[in-house]
Amino acid sequence: MEYQINMSENFINWVFVIVTAFISWHGLTYRNKEGEKDFVRLLFGCIALLFFCRVFIVDILKII
Repeated sequence: MEYQINMSENFINWVFVIVTAFISWHGLTYRNKEGEKDFVRLLFGCIALLFFCRVFIVDILKII
């Protein structure tokens, strides 16, 4: 039973990391037609990057 819980928790962590990586990449690299970056997308991209790093380092790699 414990193995199934860890396996589903690990799957959810990987899905979360993939989604936050995409949100972060989009938010940090997006430019409008004039070539300017949008402050709100940069903000949410940075927040998503922090969540990505936290889940990847602590929950998946178990470093901290």
